[in-house]
Amino acid sequence: MYAQLVKSEGTSREEMSPEEIAFQERIDRNEKIEPKEWMPEGYRKTLIRQIGQHAHSEIVGQLPEGNWITRAPTLERKQILLAKVQDEAGHGLYLYCAAETLGVSRDELLERLHSGDMKYSSIFNYPTLTWADMGAVGWLVDGAAIMNQVPLQRTSYGPYSRAMIRICKEESFHQRQGYAIMMKMANGTPAQKKMAQDALNRLWYPSLMMFGPSDKDSVHSAQSMAWKIKMNTNDELRQKFVDQTVPQAEYLGLTVPDPDLKWNEEKGGYDFTEPDWDEFYQVLKGNGPCNKERLGARVKAWEDGAWYREAMTAHAKKKAARRSAVAAE
Repeated sequence: MYAQLVKSEGTSREEMSPEEIAFQERIDRNEKIEPKEWMPEGYRKTLIRQIGQHAHSEIVGQLPEGNWITRAPTLERKQILLAKVQDEAGHGLYLYCAAETLGVSRDELLERLHSGDMKYSSIFNYPTLTWADMGAVGWLVDGAAIMNQVPLQRTSYGPYSRAMIRICKEESFHQRQGYAIMMKMANGTPAQKKMAQDALNRLWYPSLMMFGPSDKDSVHSAQSMAWKIKMNTNDELRQKFVDQTVPQAEYLGLTVPDPDLKWNEEKGGYDFTEPDWDEFYQVLKGNGPCNKERLGARVKAWEDGAWYREAMTAHAKKKAARRSAVAAE
């Protein structure tokens, strides 16, 4: 791990302060770092960026699914999807709370999101056109999220690590409900199976992009792994996701939209076509199919809720003043 730190930062051990050396040694011993303990400023900023963007992804991720709650085909499906969207809201709250332990306010994080300074997962800038997309989102998108998030239960920052335990349990439910939808449709009428295949075709590569850019182009990975903020490289997780998901697609009788997909006996995994990274970076820049719609919805929600936040703040101040008055008597 120290070798990675030197490579990414361009510093030698001699150039590190005693505090930095002691901190890295704690990381290497797999000790958890807690909020009031000393940490390098770079570690704190990296965590704020990662946890903040994770929280934003959970909140923005409600939008393409909430759109389908009233249009779900049965009451049971409505209830399941509503429960899932509620879970995503809870995940966002856990993560905002974890970020707040690092000295950043929730308002500041949301301001960074609304200004475009902080991002959220690129997958949520793609439309959900049919009910089958709800299946594909649960199966592929939440499947990719689980692949990313299960290792984060071992991340070095205590509040983040602990938040991920419950989040991962709930994400597993989300993936199963998505796969159940896909199974139902793949075994339904020809039109339903065609709809399921179309959803897979459109969301396959955006799902692969969820793991981030190729390792050779990832600017944060080496340092994040040295600090054990991140446990696996982007390419490792992407490969694991493909290896796990392709057999699931075959079981459904669906075809992964990659003509070059092939099992590689030597590496014990699939060879597959990389996503279109130009498209990925365009989406990150705000030029995806739904960027303006998604961010606009979040900004509108924030502005529409201003009166409530102001009222709650005024109420809290009034209660505090009453307590002070009583204490002074």
